[in-house]
Amino acid sequence: MPVRWKLFATLLLMMLVMGGTSYAYLRRTLEQDLLADLRLKLRGEATLAAQLAQRDERSLRVAGPELADLIGNRLGVRATLIASDGSVVGDSEVAAIDLGALDNHGNRPEVQAALADGHGMALRYSETLRREMLYVATRIVAERPEGGVVRLAVPLIAIEQAKSGLVASLTLALLLVVGLSLFLTQLAGRKIQALSEGVERFGAGDFRRRLPVESRDEFGTLAQTMNAMAERLQMQMAHLTAERGRLDAILRGMGEGLLVTDHDGTVRLTNPAFRELFGVDDGALGRPLQELSRHPLLASTFRNVVENRCEQVAELTLPGSDGRVLLTHWVPLREGGEQTGVVTVFHDITDIKRLERVRRDFVANVSHELRTPISVIRGYAETLVGGLIESDPATATRFAAIIQSHADRLTSLIADLLTLSALEGSGNALDLEPLPLPPLAAHCCALLAKKAEERGVVFDCDGVADWTVIAHRGRLEQVLFNLFDNAIKHAPSGSSVKLAARADGDLIEVSVADRGTGIPPEALPRLFERFYRVDAGRSRDQGGTGLGLAIVKHIVQLHGGRVWIESTPGQGTTVYFTLRRHPETI
Repeated sequence: MPVRWKLFATLLLMMLVMGGTSYAYLRRTLEQDLLADLRLKLRGEATLAAQLAQRDERSLRVAGPELADLIGNRLGVRATLIASDGSVVGDSEVAAIDLGALDNHGNRPEVQAALADGHGMALRYSETLRREMLYVATRIVAERPEGGVVRLAVPLIAIEQAKSGLVASLTLALLLVVGLSLFLTQLAGRKIQALSEGVERFGAGDFRRRLPVESRDEFGTLAQTMNAMAERLQMQMAHLTAERGRLDAILRGMGEGLLVTDHDGTVRLTNPAFRELFGVDDGALGRPLQELSRHPLLASTFRNVVENRCEQVAELTLPGSDGRVLLTHWVPLREGGEQTGVVTVFHDITDIKRLERVRRDFVANVSHELRTPISVIRGYAETLVGGLIESDPATATRFAAIIQSHADRLTSLIADLLTLSALEGSGNALDLEPLPLPPLAAHCCALLAKKAEERGVVFDCDGVADWTVIAHRGRLEQVLFNLFDNAIKHAPSGSSVKLAARADGDLIEVSVADRGTGIPPEALPRLFERFYRVDAGRSRDQGGTGLGLAIVKHIVQLHGGRVWIESTPGQGTTVYFTLRRHPETI
C-alpha cells in the first residue's frame, strides 16, 4: 500500500474514532438535556392544566372531554383526564364516545405516582400512537371529594430529530474531513512519490536529475538533503569509476597472474594474465578454485594460507604447458581484523629457469671446451720441456704442431665468445647499408675455397640473383662464412654447397643447403644453443666451437630477420634466414 493511502487510512481512522466518540457523548448529553427540559416543561404545563381543571365546577366526568380538548389544543400535547379509579374521562386524541373502550389507566406508573405524591413521570412506548412518549401526570386537588389526574404526553420526536441532526452533522463533517484528508494526503503523497522516485533514481546510479524543492517544510528540507547526498554520491561514484578504471588498466597490464578468492576458495577476481596461464575465461568468477586447476600444490598451499593465516611462496609447474614454471605468492586478505580471502600473484619464471639452465650449461660447456685444449697443450708442453726436443726431434715437431692446433682452437673459441658477447650487448646499433648479395657470397666462397677443395666440395651460387639487401657488411659476411663452413664440414666429398635467394615481399630469403647426412628431428630445436653439437666428437675433430649457429642467430635477429633450419636425415640440411630488401629492388 502506498504511503499516501496509509496516511489517508490513518487520518480516516482517527476521524472515525473521534466522530464516534463525539457522537456517543453528544447523543447521550443531548438526550439527557432535552429530556430534562421537556420533563420540566411538561410538569409546569401539567400543573397549569390541573389548576384549570380545579376551577371547573362541573363534574370531572362531565367536563373531562371538553377540558382534555382544551388543554391539548392550547398546549399542543396529548392531554388525558383520569378519574381517581383509573378510568379515562377525557382524551384530546380520542373522541368522547370512544373513551369507554380505553383501558383503565390506574396501573400506569405516572398515574400511580401522581395520585400518591402529586406528580408522576414515565417514559415508555405508546401502543396507541406507535412511538416513544413522555408522560407527566399531576393530581387534581378539588374541594369536592371527586378528584383525578391530568396527564400530558408528548412524543420524543424532538429528541429523535436532534439525534438525527447530530448524525447528519457528524456525517457531513466526516465527509468534509475525508475529502480534505484525501486532498491533503494526495498532495503529500505526490511529494512523497517524487522523493521516492528520486531516491530510486539515485539508487540506480542516475544522478542527472535532482529532486524538486517546492516548499520550506520537512519535505523541502528532505529534498535538499537528498540532492546534497546525490551530489556527494555522484562525486564518489565518479571517483570510484576512475579508480576502477585505473585498477582494471593495472590488472590488464600486469604480466603476472592475479587471483583473488574468498575464505571458502571461491574465485572473486582474475586478470587476463591469470586466465591465459590457466586457460580459463571470465566464467571462472564464482567457481571454486579446484575447478580451475587440479594441481595438488595449488590446493594445499591455499589450505595452508587459510589455516595458518600467513604468507606462502611456492613454485609449481603447470601440467601440459611445456614445463611452464610459476612462482606463486599467497597473501591472506583481511578486513576488519578477520580473514576474508586470499590474494595470489603468479610469476611466470619459465624464462628465468631456462636462462639459469642455459647459464649453467654455458659455464659447464665453456669450462669443458677450455679445459680440453689446455690439458692437451699442458701435457705436450711438459713432454717437450722434459728433453724430447734433443732426444726425438721428429716427435717434438709433431707435438709442437698439436700444441699449435689446440692453441688455434682456443683462439677461435675465445674469438667466437667475444663475438657472441659483443652481439648480445650491441642491441640494434649496427650500421646498416644497401649491399649487393652476389659479391658478398663470392667473397665468402673465395675465403673457403681452399678448405672446400680439400674436402672435395664445390660452391653453387647460381641461385643468387642480383638482390640488394639492407645489412652490415662485416656481420653478413660472418653469417655466410659460418654457414658455408658448417656446410663444407658436413657435405660429402664430390657434393656441392648451394646458395640460393628469393624475394618474399619486402624481405629476401637466403638459404644455404648441403647434401650431408642430415640432422635428426629431435635435435633441430636445439641447434642454435651455444655449444650444442649433434655429433660432438666429429665437430671437435673438425675444429668447430659449437658457437657458429648461435652467432648466426644473433646477427640475423639484429638485422630484423629470422633464421630456421630444415633437414631430412640422409638427404641433407638447409639453413634459411631473411634480410630486409632494398626499396629500389622491390
